[in-house]
Amino acid sequence: MTRKEQYKGVFKWFQDNVAVAETELHYSDPFQLLIAVILSAQCTDKRVNMITPALFEAFPTVETLAVASQSAVYEYIKSVSYPNNKAKHLIGMAQKLLSDYHGEVPSEVDDLLKLPGVGRKTANVIASVVFKKPTMAVDTHVFRVSNRIGLTENSKSPLTTEKELVKHIPKSHIAKAHHWLILHGRYICLARKPKCEACGLQTWCRYFLLNSHNPLI
Repeated sequence: MTRKEQYKGVFKWFQDNVAVAETELHYSDPFQLLIAVILSAQCTDKRVNMITPALFEAFPTVETLAVASQSAVYEYIKSVSYPNNKAKHLIGMAQKLLSDYHGEVPSEVDDLLKLPGVGRKTANVIASVVFKKPTMAVDTHVFRVSNRIGLTENSKSPLTTEKELVKHIPKSHIAKAHHWLILHGRYICLARKPKCEACGLQTWCRYFLLNSHNPLI
């Protein structure tokens, strides 16, 4: 099986079987999504969704968050990972939006990367989800699934994974492919024990073909 055939098979299966693939974070505008994605770093979407309603109510605009104290923001997000750093980043992000971007979330990855608390994964999420750009955000799920299936060849970094995936996935599928891979990693291709028996990607999965899950081995 060629790399081209593998990619075609994997994403054809996703396209045919996973019609809805989108972020599981709850938000109503780009600013709220940016906050939620920053909070989701090394934290579950479920946990973030539990605390953001009250946070959004307390700080509904860029202006209100920009003048908030770190201790005030901390009280709303203290149950997520690294709450002190994230509180500082959220306030700094809001201040940067006001000073440099007229209070609006920018659409370009390079501009998003200038915001406090925004790394490449977060920037790519915002660019693809909000602005429909063909960017591939690589989180732990995308990184693990891509390597395990064999879409990437023993990639050592998220950036290498991103470049490899973008090179092989059609532009029209890249934004959705990000969500397909995340959801697959979250519910099927688990870190400790992948649910190979319930996986529809067996035909194209390097891990399945090389392990005892395959009845032909």
